[in-house]
Amino acid sequence: MNKDQSSGSNQAVLLDLGAVIATVTVDEPRVLLVGPEELNSRPRLPSGPFDPDSDRTMEEGLRRWVTDQTGLNLGFVEQLYTFGDRFRDPDARAGGPRSISVGYVALVRQSAAKRPAGSDWFDWYRLFPWEDWRNGIPAMLENLLQPKILSWIDGGESSKARKGRQERADVAFGFSDAGWDADRVLERYELLYEAGLVAETVTDGRIKTGFDQSDAHTLTGLPLHQDHRRILATALGRLRGKIRYRPVIFEVMPADFTLLQLQRAVEGLAGAPLHKQNFRRLVAAEGLVEPTGQFSSETGGRPAELFRFRPGVVRERPAPGVRMPRGKRTK
Repeated sequence: MNKDQSSGSNQAVLLDLGAVIATVTVDEPRVLLVGPEELNSRPRLPSGPFDPDSDRTMEEGLRRWVTDQTGLNLGFVEQLYTFGDRFRDPDARAGGPRSISVGYVALVRQSAAKRPAGSDWFDWYRLFPWEDWRNGIPAMLENLLQPKILSWIDGGESSKARKGRQERADVAFGFSDAGWDADRVLERYELLYEAGLVAETVTDGRIKTGFDQSDAHTLTGLPLHQDHRRILATALGRLRGKIRYRPVIFEVMPADFTLLQLQRAVEGLAGAPLHKQNFRRLVAAEGLVEPTGQFSSETGGRPAELFRFRPGVVRERPAPGVRMPRGKRTK
């Protein structure tokens, strides 16, 4: 082990700004990723270096290089977290600089979801297939992941370790009567990582995965560069929680929309089904939208009334959002 690895006192540090850029298109939540899908070149989040000489703030730097690289003008932007775990960049193990990334989540409207060169929009549930409960409990969760998680629990070195693992799984995956909490996306991903059930475990040189590597990306989601799927999990959990008390869902909606389009967007991001009439009553009670007086003929049937977000709601209510139900497991 060299001096930099043992003490870290002389190790250089690289600071970049990472962006989770999300939208909802055709009812599906999508995230912008850069790079080809090749075995040794995994897609990654858009990222760029922070320039302390020219960027007044980190957010300004983020907006600048995202526009330069992708042509997208970001609307809603919020800082997520600082990701700086040692060896998150494998090159650091060989004495390379330590990589620290300040993560942000940004939302763009459906109409602005262009495809920049070298990038593409990926279905969020292709990355986290166990998170999509819109059609009930995901089959892969019950038939594939749960048995392997239970096996991981049984593999604890002591009764205390096994109890701790069981408690984590009960809370994260809703194995207990508490039910599924959609916001715990990061906790679920980190448990799967620790249990060796995602491909990044092998990439990071931590432990052997519980899957054949040729099948891992089809079984437990598309693996990404370094810890970028962990950053994505953090962002999805943040957005799921935020739609309950802030009107962020309208950041991905077109200016005018039908109530069905709005419901599908909320369901897509939350990964949960909503009762049509209950959803409409909730939206009306919260005063989130107002009619435009226009109708859409693109529904394929009876023209549907168009609505728009009512900005005044943020001054009238302390937490104007869309309340979501908790997922429940069927016995």
